[in-house]
Amino acid sequence: MAEALNSLFKAECIRNPSMRPKGGWKNVTDVEIAVAEYVDWFNHRRLHGEIGLVPPAEFEAHHWATITPEHYPETPVPTGAGSN
Repeated sequence: MAEALNSLFKAECIRNPSMRPKGGWKNVTDVEIAVAEYVDWFNHRRLHGEIGLVPPAEFEAHHWATITPEHYPETPVPTGAGSN
């Protein structure tokens, strides 16, 4: 999965002429800004088809808003655990 994401990032951000300023980036700061903008778009504005055409951040926020505490019962630590 990491390789697929890396390939996608390279194709959509690094090698995409519309993402680069004319003549390329001038310095590392320009590249850092482009990466930050791409990550923001990827997480907050990109419509993801597998999750109902909503941005991933919106989908995750909705998911955690609908989870109730009973989904996560507390598991008591056994007495004496970690002691010798």
